[in-house]
Amino acid sequence: MTDLYTRHQAVLPDWLALYYEDPIEITHGEGRYVWDAKGNKYLDFFGGILTTMTAHALPEVTKAVSEQAGRIIHSSTLYLNRPMVELAERVAQLSGIPDARVFFTTSGTEANDTALLLATAYRRSNQILAMRNSYHGRSFSAVGITGNKGWSPTSLSPLQTLYVHGGVRTRGPYAGLDDAAFIEACVQDLRDLLGHVRPPAALIAEPIQGVGGFTAPPDGLYAAFREVLQEHGILWISDEVQTGWGRTGEHFWGWGAHAASGPPDMLTFAKGIGNGMSIGGVVARAEIMNSLDSNSISTFGGSPVTMAAGLANLGYLLEHDLQGNARRVGGLLIERLRAVAAQFGGVREVRGRGLMIGIELVKPGTDRAHPEGAAAVLEAAREEGLLIGKGGGHDTSVLRIAPPLSLTVAEAEEGASILERALRRAQ
Repeated sequence: MTDLYTRHQAVLPDWLALYYEDPIEITHGEGRYVWDAKGNKYLDFFGGILTTMTAHALPEVTKAVSEQAGRIIHSSTLYLNRPMVELAERVAQLSGIPDARVFFTTSGTEANDTALLLATAYRRSNQILAMRNSYHGRSFSAVGITGNKGWSPTSLSPLQTLYVHGGVRTRGPYAGLDDAAFIEACVQDLRDLLGHVRPPAALIAEPIQGVGGFTAPPDGLYAAFREVLQEHGILWISDEVQTGWGRTGEHFWGWGAHAASGPPDMLTFAKGIGNGMSIGGVVARAEIMNSLDSNSISTFGGSPVTMAAGLANLGYLLEHDLQGNARRVGGLLIERLRAVAAQFGGVREVRGRGLMIGIELVKPGTDRAHPEGAAAVLEAAREEGLLIGKGGGHDTSVLRIAPPLSLTVAEAEEGASILERALRRAQ
């Protein structure tokens, strides 16, 4: 046990989760690699929970942060802020939402909290539709709509939450249906639910569920939902905290896989846009964003330093087509991992899109979750020089793989080889 770990335990909450039996202190990084305090080098396949989106110590971002910090670090939203306006202009244009307005926060939790405030104020309803197996943050309101009991420490909430089927394709009552029948069954479930309640304010949904184990419905489910929602005036909030900025490869936003009925009314974002700096935000149609009838500010949302980082990071992402790289390298990595998984009876499924990949583990010979196995693979991978994540809902155990979007083919092969060894060691 390190001295830092002992100090951590003495002053921080018991529920503040740490990975690994012997937790590591990451001291620095470069590209897709990081080093710990003991000098061990790791290939990073988790990026600080999908947050280091482009690369560690990306020169363009560190330069932008340094130069802005040398001018002014803070002013608040009470004053005009050029970097904030410039980033808002770019995000609004990229969002696909017409007449878009952008509000910056410091995290995805706060972004979702703001979206819930906007939706309930605009619709004058405190009812929210959410997906089973979902996760939307750790604030009081976000915990209250989270459909994953492992991350929801209280049932108390300012909102009444109604949970809908559809976020998990291969488990649950509709798993045996084909995609078209699955969507139809979920739509009928939604229609039935809405027949029993007053019209809710909004549906909030992750296009690919992150903490829930990188699960996703068939393409088009939320487009079909949107048709039903529009009949009742219910808003659609797309939680893009983990799926945004091209990580899925095929689409810049996760909602692009469900675009047949148009864009969402609101989308929330965070994590990758700051490449480690604290940026979150909401994009909404102007009539929704402007519906609040009282004053509001953000002390730290839209900070000149974080906005400068976001502008540099977004520029790098677009100029180097990292969405295309996620599609190409991610596609190769998924196929390589499926070939690896075929060797092990404890791997139920390799799923994902782009560089957002989940490996679901089960107890060999069963269809039951294997959290001990996931923990063992996590440990073995670290010992072999690879950092990954884990997640899943009440009946799943999933390894989460989400490297920076600049991952090379050689690094993808290196990571897959390490995972193969880790799975073998953990059998």
